[in-house]
Amino acid sequence: MKVESFIDPYIGQPWSELGVKVMSSGPQVAVTLGYPAASLTPKLAQDLRAHLQTDALDLDLKFSPPAGRGFGQVKHIVAVASGKGGVGKSTTAVNLALALAHEGAKVGLLDADIYGPSQGMLLGIPATKRPEVQDEKFFVPVKAHGLKTMSMSYLVTDKTPMVWRGPMASGALQQMLKQTLWEDLDYLIVDMPPGTGDIQLTLSQQVPVSGAVIVTTPQDVALLDAQKGIEMFRKVDVPCLGIVENMSVHHCSNCGHVSHPFGDGGGARVATQFDTKLLGQLPLALEIRELSDAGRPLLIDQPDSPIAQTYLEAARHLAAELWRQSMSGAGAGPTISLTDD
Repeated sequence: MKVESFIDPYIGQPWSELGVKVMSSGPQVAVTLGYPAASLTPKLAQDLRAHLQTDALDLDLKFSPPAGRGFGQVKHIVAVASGKGGVGKSTTAVNLALALAHEGAKVGLLDADIYGPSQGMLLGIPATKRPEVQDEKFFVPVKAHGLKTMSMSYLVTDKTPMVWRGPMASGALQQMLKQTLWEDLDYLIVDMPPGTGDIQLTLSQQVPVSGAVIVTTPQDVALLDAQKGIEMFRKVDVPCLGIVENMSVHHCSNCGHVSHPFGDGGGARVATQFDTKLLGQLPLALEIRELSDAGRPLLIDQPDSPIAQTYLEAARHLAAELWRQSMSGAGAGPTISLTDD
């Protein structure tokens, strides 16, 4: 058995077919994957020992992102979207961004929800915080928990409503996207506003988006809107990397009873219908809401909790799918297609 014949746990193909770089010297084995998985090193080392039928193996796991489709030094732009509000999209976006950073990637987070920005609060950024300006036209991203971030909430107060027409909101997005000094990023996670409108089209037109993640709940009405979100991104040739299902299950803290208050299996059905992945299922849990309201993302406050591990697993699946699609040439470049129907 060779290291190269090992089946990748996230893509399901041998590393030899994926072009994984492997270097070995005695028991020392260095493996470079196309997705970040730093915390997975002990488990992968154990699986590799079993694969090679040896106890003598010391794994050095490295990460090299696939060739980028982004702009400047930003390699990949990933939109986190939902067909409707109230499904936990922003909470998912921030925890996925933090999970990718935790696994070893350089990550930025752009809050593109111009009318209702929330990432500042979710990250615990003081309401008075303003980004520095360089050369009188470039924003210096606000750093939080290892992320480079930008949000409309840094530019206005929480009592200032964005009473703007679509073109004004689109212009604000373009300014934050292109006039922020993101520098070298493996992934820029974009927290999109809910729905399928001007902001989504502006993002697709202005920069090459590598992929989209759709956030939903198991409710039928939310799933219908999630399907619209997938179809919208397909119309602009942005591949769907997968679905995250929030409020999937409830575990009673008193008796341990498991229930599905919003339905069961909806996210998996939509993923199968649209030939995409179910990246993860998050429970309906009080701590997610409490920590979000307190500005302490769950992945930072409780990194070893089962919920944090679910976010990490979803982030690895997301990045692995992006790697797989990059190798297969899926989503070669977004174009706008308009129809009369």
